[in-house]
Amino acid sequence: MSVTTRRQLLAASAASLSIAALPRLALAQSTKLSRLIVPFPAGGGTDAVARMTADKLHSDFPAGLVVENRAGASGRIGVEYVKDAQPDGSTMLFTTDFVMTIFPYSFRKLNYNPLQDFAPVALCSKTGYALAVGPGMPAEVTNLQQLVAWCKANPSRASFASTSAGAASHFAGLMLSRAIGVDLLHVAYKGGAPALQDLMGGQIPMSINPIGEVLPQMASGKVRVIATTGAQRSRFLPNAPTLVELGLQDMVVESWLGLFMPAKTPADVVTRTAAAFNAALQRKDLHDGYAGIAMETVQGTPASFAAVIKADMERWEPIIKASGFTAEE
Repeated sequence: MSVTTRRQLLAASAASLSIAALPRLALAQSTKLSRLIVPFPAGGGTDAVARMTADKLHSDFPAGLVVENRAGASGRIGVEYVKDAQPDGSTMLFTTDFVMTIFPYSFRKLNYNPLQDFAPVALCSKTGYALAVGPGMPAEVTNLQQLVAWCKANPSRASFASTSAGAASHFAGLMLSRAIGVDLLHVAYKGGAPALQDLMGGQIPMSINPIGEVLPQMASGKVRVIATTGAQRSRFLPNAPTLVELGLQDMVVESWLGLFMPAKTPADVVTRTAAAFNAALQRKDLHDGYAGIAMETVQGTPASFAAVIKADMERWEPIIKASGFTAEE
């Protein structure tokens, strides 16, 4: 083989390798600052997880990746902002599930369509809810059967707290009410902290909260968990049965956090970004960080995430419509 031929082959080989590497490198070579939009205030749970995750992605975004809070209207302002952003991959939405799966049925008018206006990128975490009781419930009530009996014997006091009107915890309580055949009064709070404060104070007998909110309060001895709402037992509350185990087969309610881009973002950009986030979520330090707030990291494809969203929307639609609930604008 001549020197010229060898050089030509090497040059061709190098060119093909460069082309093959382009899809992977394009994300890292971007010269535009990337923003992770959180549609809730700084300091909240979604914001904390977003910052924890973004911190592990600096090498994938050398031009910069910043977390930006655009709160308001129960998360709708931030969601709409990303919907209208340039679909070039530089503006992403990091949000919890209910703005995508519950709001379409609880608001009379919504300025976005989760299935049409966004490209699902990555499902990042999931967690279940805990059905917890406090001093407002007699100490001898330690399981679901006893809880149901107490509620039936005390109908005027049978109530539950949720983290807000229209949240998943609200509808989980309504599902529970129907499943056990007891008319439970719903009391909406502005967040999990005030709901748990009243639970521990005895002002309300039971509350439904994300598991991570309940764990720190259990140390006081005033809060005890009757059951959880996951498909399987939570590793953070291994001694607490699921409601499914207790015979309520339809009582699986899990919350998730996920990443979205505007709908017309190129598919290759979505795929590369999903790969970057999935790689970060496999890191032990990030896995441990999520576990610190009782969340499980999740990895998957944009297609599998889209399937989760669609299934959740189909599940929530009849439940919300049957409740007659309409969110305040």
